[in-house]
Amino acid sequence: MNLKDCYIKFGGDFDEVLDRLRREQTVEKFVYKFLDDKSFNLFESSMGNKDYAEALRAVHTLKGICQNLSFTRLFDSSSLVTKALKENDWNRAVDMMPQLSKDYREIIDVIKDFKKSKEE
Repeated sequence: MNLKDCYIKFGGDFDEVLDRLRREQTVEKFVYKFLDDKSFNLFESSMGNKDYAEALRAVHTLKGICQNLSFTRLFDSSSLVTKALKENDWNRAVDMMPQLSKDYREIIDVIKDFKKSKEE
């Protein structure tokens, strides 16, 4: 599996991110850094605590990262949750959490598999 295959698996746009960051090694570096980003975990815990202002900040940060890395599917789901929180529609945001979580975990799993395959 190569990096482009990863993007295909998790619904990203590899050509777009490569155009933006210019080198595959740079894309790979930032894709690996995504594994350490705490935005999603902060979003989940903030939603659990009903701290919607903090949840909005966290999911908005996640959305920006996804836009920069062309994680299209996760960008789309994080954008919808961001919009719901901005509109103070907490119930809609809660209803969208399973899709956001699925999209996030899919990316994390694909990146981990890719990283592991490169280390072998």
